[in-house]
Amino acid sequence: MAMSTDKQLLIVEDDEGFARTLKRSFERRGYDVLSADSLETVTALLASRRPSFAVVDLKLGAQSGLACVQALHEHDPSMVIVVLTGFASIATAVEAIKLGATNYLAKPSNTDDIEAAFARSGGNPDAPLAPRPTSIKTLEWEHIHEVLKDSDFNISEAARRLGMHRRTLARKLAKRQVG
Repeated sequence: MAMSTDKQLLIVEDDEGFARTLKRSFERRGYDVLSADSLETVTALLASRRPSFAVVDLKLGAQSGLACVQALHEHDPSMVIVVLTGFASIATAVEAIKLGATNYLAKPSNTDDIEAAFARSGGNPDAPLAPRPTSIKTLEWEHIHEVLKDSDFNISEAARRLGMHRRTLARKLAKRQVG
C-alpha cells in the first residue's frame, strides 16, 4: 500500500531497533517509510524513490551521516532533512546545515520532536541572541568534536590528533554523550 510521495520519509539509521521504532511510529502518522543504514543503501534507494523527508543519524557505524545528508540534498534540494545525533556539537551542526540539513536534533529525540523539526525547516530571524558564557569544558567539548569530525569519527585517530589515550577520549565521550 504505497502512499503518495508527499509523505515519503527516509530513515537513515544503523541502530536497527531505533530505526524500527521510528519507522512504526511514522507509519502510524501516515508516512510511507523507507529505511537505510549506510550511504550505499541511500544511493540505491534514491535510484527509484524520491522521499520528501529524511531523518539521518550523524554516526553510521564507521561512516559519517554527513555524506548521506550531502547525497540527499544533491538528489533533491527541497527535501526536508533532519540530522539526529548523540554527539551534538556546534561544528557538526554547522557542517550538517551547510550540506543541506534543515534541522539538527540531539538524541534522545522522539517522533514528535522530529515532526516538529520538519515543520521548522526555515530559520527564525527573531531567535534570541542572548550571550552565553563559554566554559573551558564547553570549549574542550567543541574541540574534541571538531577533531572527531575531521577524523571521520574514528576515535583512535581523534585521540592521536588530540594527544590523549584512546580510552581517555572514549571515557570523555561516554560521560558527555547526549542520548
